[in-house]
Amino acid sequence: MWRQNTTVNLLSQSRASSVELTLPSGKFVAIPRCTYPFARWRGTPILDTYGGKAVLDSGGKPVFAELAILEVLRKAGWDGVWVDTYRKKFRRSMPPECCKLPSHAEKLYERICRANGGKPSGCFDVFAWMDGSYLFVESKRKSKDSIRNTQKAWIEAALTSGIPLDSLLICEWGLE
Repeated sequence: MWRQNTTVNLLSQSRASSVELTLPSGKFVAIPRCTYPFARWRGTPILDTYGGKAVLDSGGKPVFAELAILEVLRKAGWDGVWVDTYRKKFRRSMPPECCKLPSHAEKLYERICRANGGKPSGCFDVFAWMDGSYLFVESKRKSKDSIRNTQKAWIEAALTSGIPLDSLLICEWGLE
């Protein structure tokens, strides 16, 4: 059973909408989108910002947006990871810590990668699961970020792999 409406409501501080995209095959889709405000980290600066990523405050800890979104989902009962495609790791906390996917999630992730030409590129930032349901959330900073072609290919691969459209979510975030 899918819990997308609960998740959109949980993540949305203002409105839920959708992002309309044309996939590489020419197929048109509307991906659910929510918005969420985060606070900027004001504590001691971190050394590795992945080339200038914004550092946010999540419960008094410095995190990137992907981990802040994951924390919101965890509070709602989801488990999951940040899919760090930049460094090819799965994370539940800030680097250098990394983790492995549970076998059920790894099988799904690998199936989508195969459908995507064997590549993880374009995978949404957060991969979460709860009670047999899966959710892929792409983190996009409001007015600074947009969906890339590799992400459109990933969406198509996910849909081809049997992932329902409402298991994909774009979280557009801003700073409070």
